[in-house]
Amino acid sequence: MIDPSQDLPSDVLGDVAGVVEGKVTPLGRLSGGVNAGAWRLQLAGGTHAVLKAEPWASPHHLDDTLRAQRVAEHMRRRGYPTPAWLGVGATATHVWHLTDFVDAAPVTELTPSVVEQLVEIIELQAGQASEAYDHWSYAWRVVTGQEPVIAGLSGCSSNVAALVERLELMCADISPPRAAPDMVHSDLNPSNVLVRDGQVVAIVDIGNAGSGTRATDLTTLLWHTFHDPLNGVRPQLWARVLAVVGWERAAVLAATQILLQLEWPIRLGHHDMIPGVLDRGHRIIDELIARR
Repeated sequence: MIDPSQDLPSDVLGDVAGVVEGKVTPLGRLSGGVNAGAWRLQLAGGTHAVLKAEPWASPHHLDDTLRAQRVAEHMRRRGYPTPAWLGVGATATHVWHLTDFVDAAPVTELTPSVVEQLVEIIELQAGQASEAYDHWSYAWRVVTGQEPVIAGLSGCSSNVAALVERLELMCADISPPRAAPDMVHSDLNPSNVLVRDGQVVAIVDIGNAGSGTRATDLTTLLWHTFHDPLNGVRPQLWARVLAVVGWERAAVLAATQILLQLEWPIRLGHHDMIPGVLDRGHRIIDELIARR
């Protein structure tokens, strides 16, 4: 029999029990949790919850997690379908947070109906910036080479260098954004969208949420809609992005998405993924230029 608490640090479990003031029973590790281990727990009274715990990544890790909790609480009051946060804490080795368990499955493939629902949900983010954690300015720093996350990408190969050069030319001389009015999820990919019977019931993994423009999340959706039957959805998404931020800002967001999607397979050595990212990156640039 597999131990349901496999890989779950015992001190984390004890800390959770102290915060929720009751017994917690691990029921098993959940799929997903790429950046943090995820476990399903049973709380006192039979309620189920999701625990995510990850090693300390920086001195600000706990503060960042508390920020995400505040964003979640703020957005839930406005009807945004993210699970309630039940607790946040830290041990000497890990930072953790506990949320309601939602009995639904991650999207396996985006459909026009799901994309339409997500666009409506993203509209709930308009004007709801509540934390000074600005993804908007970050995107501008990425495309202007001020963030180390993309340093050295061009040296990977001539094909990578050619794509990076196109992005640099597209974003040349664009001034920094003046405001960050919206709430931004910042990782609105299909694995973070839970559905039941075709209906979106929850948006999860809000841990990097902050402020900026909701067009950031619309641009993430664009990245994940390069397959049938979503060809008809893409023009609508582009139209929405351009209506929210205009062409130059859309170029910044698209370039940031491409560069970050390129950075992580290079960093992790998943070189088999790079050709697909390059192809998708060039297609996004071509689509955006055609809308100038």
